[in-house]
Amino acid sequence: MTDKFTDESDSTEVVVTKKMRTEEPPLFSVILLNDDYTPMEFVVDILEKYFDKNHSEATSIMLQVHHQGKAKCGTYPYEIAETKVSAVTKLARQNGHPLECTIEKQ
Repeated sequence: MTDKFTDESDSTEVVVTKKMRTEEPPLFSVILLNDDYTPMEFVVDILEKYFDKNHSEATSIMLQVHHQGKAKCGTYPYEIAETKVSAVTKLARQNGHPLECTIEKQ
């Protein structure tokens, strides 16, 4: 963006250039936590539906959750991560499952 200022007394022109900086928003990981009650198939379905994982990726992440206690489902700007956590939690509760998701800053 350029603004021009003219000094009328001696016809001198000053050009001021402003540089606009845009920063990438901070990213947050959505973490799926293990529990002993949510069926594995339900977790795979969640990963396919809300995190756009194919069946193989979803199964791999589900097994990581099962064996290690948690796994990263994806990385997003905060508002998107928060929306995904809310949607997963809502669907889990509607189906009677205690599945939990959290958000961790990258």
